[in-house]
Amino acid sequence: MKIKALSLFAVVFLMSATAGLAQEIDLSSILPDGQASTTGRIIQYIAILTVLSLAPGILIMATSFTRFVVALSFVRSGMGLQTTPANIILISLALFMTFYVMAPTFDKAWEDGLQPLINNEITEEEAYDKITGPFREFMLNNVREKDLALFDELAVESFDYDRNTPIEEIDLRVLIPAFMVSELRRGFEIGFLIALPFLVIDLIVATLTMSMGMMMLPPTVISLPFKVLFFVLVDGWHLLTAGLIRSFV
Repeated sequence: MKIKALSLFAVVFLMSATAGLAQEIDLSSILPDGQASTTGRIIQYIAILTVLSLAPGILIMATSFTRFVVALSFVRSGMGLQTTPANIILISLALFMTFYVMAPTFDKAWEDGLQPLINNEITEEEAYDKITGPFREFMLNNVREKDLALFDELAVESFDYDRNTPIEEIDLRVLIPAFMVSELRRGFEIGFLIALPFLVIDLIVATLTMSMGMMMLPPTVISLPFKVLFFVLVDGWHLLTAGLIRSFV
């Protein structure tokens, strides 16, 4: 009886496996209907996944995030605080400020490029131009001509690049590094202005402690409460965030 049961089970299993292999895989049930072919749809999904995986780098390279995070880090170092506010707080604040400043750029890239591409209204090449267009415009409005000229000259020396290219059509491999260098410079300029009042407080406290003969007492121990009090009294976070955001307007 056991042998008959096993034989019956084997026959049923082989029949079901054969029926399963006989079925065809229909990708149309997975991919939505549209004018694009199945291969084109797969390429679109791969491109979207690639962009999402590179999103942190794109956020840093082509947005206002660099200037914000550099300026906020100068606040903490200027006051002499090591872990307050924590890194996660500073980065989160820089991210939300970046989303606030870049919201019109993100909306334009979505409405003109990504959404029509998903709806099969434009081709991938047209979508690339329309998605990168708002970011290109933003970077051109904030890049220094000196930095742009530097990378333009280096591009001519390094690879086949036309120096007479209109500024609106400059290659992203030239525009993005020039924009990042410009943002680093502006971030350090803002950081200097932030650190200067704290430096003055440190010098005053150091002079007072030296004149009182307190050689062994670190001046930072006394100056830290005064720097925090000064920053709170002038409403430093409000002034800093307002100034950083207005620097892009």
